[in-house]
Amino acid sequence: MADLKRTPLFPLYEDHGAKTIDFGGWDLPVQFSSIKEEHEAVRTKAGLFDVSHMGEIEVKGAGSLPFLQKVMTNDIALLQDSDILYTAMCYENGGTVDDLLIYKRKDNDYLLVVNAANTDKDFDWLMEHVFGDVEVTNTSPEVAQLALQGPLAEETLQKLTTTDLNEIKNFKFKEDIDLNGIKALVSRTGYTGEDGFEIYCKASEAQKLWKMILEVGAGLGVQPIGLGARDTLRFEARLALYGQELDADISPLEAGIGFAVKVNKAADFIGKEALKKQKEKGLIRKIVGIEMVERGIPRHGYKVYNGSEEIGHITSGTQSPTLNKSIGLAILKSEFTSNGTEVRIEVRPGKFAKAKVVATPFYKRQK
Repeated sequence: MADLKRTPLFPLYEDHGAKTIDFGGWDLPVQFSSIKEEHEAVRTKAGLFDVSHMGEIEVKGAGSLPFLQKVMTNDIALLQDSDILYTAMCYENGGTVDDLLIYKRKDNDYLLVVNAANTDKDFDWLMEHVFGDVEVTNTSPEVAQLALQGPLAEETLQKLTTTDLNEIKNFKFKEDIDLNGIKALVSRTGYTGEDGFEIYCKASEAQKLWKMILEVGAGLGVQPIGLGARDTLRFEARLALYGQELDADISPLEAGIGFAVKVNKAADFIGKEALKKQKEKGLIRKIVGIEMVERGIPRHGYKVYNGSEEIGHITSGTQSPTLNKSIGLAILKSEFTSNGTEVRIEVRPGKFAKAKVVATPFYKRQK
């Protein structure tokens, strides 16, 4: 087995009794206590995640905007300084290269935050299509990323800074925030369905920052959170995971992130014609929510049937800790995607369990 990559925070995992797994070539904590307990902590208090495996790519130069418009499905021209935009990159056929966040520092200076397992692929894709006065740099090794998520995230982080964090609105960020002596970029973003922040600092300062956040948050019940709860949290909030809800064969429209696709933006972009066609003709298949009617948990890859006809498969599924129900996301033929439609899931070879199509997101926080 190839050597697994480790984040700058890896040496601290042991202090918290972490159980680690291979996640896209990274040795990462799947849980510290239990997935259920960690999930609940984020929904009711706050949790701290090590997301330093995520990729950071900088795009700079006078030609940055035309270049990004060419490779991104969303309209990058909409960004003001300190804005963040969720977008996808697509192949010509409409399949997805990756979904990502773009941070606009100022004109001609952007930060792209991409999925860990796709960092090299994304960087190569950008370099393959680069044109004009543009410099593309993979800065991932120098950067650590922590996510503090949950209703008490702001109260916790505020203890480390004099900057009024309430001024950082959703999908906005601020650079050079002093967190008790550590300079960081702080954005109001996350992957849990809760309020919270993603915090970028030098890799060399990550351990110190991690310890400080847990220290000031201890009285509020803040605890470290692993990948297991990260997955159940994002899943309940119906946030797509690349490799499951999105991949080279699933378009952003089929995945239900059509809001990040602007087929009418002035700039031409890779995949535009294919996505335009999907919009005009209507989708042949799309991702919807599934709730089990009979016993069983819908797992990734399980086939979905209408009678004896195979109509799709489960992309993600679990026993929801918040709702205490077995739920899933499935990519199905469009004629079977209306809420209430009854389907059958093959939970093991030849064994079927009834389920029904339901509305998503499964969970929405009360603001």
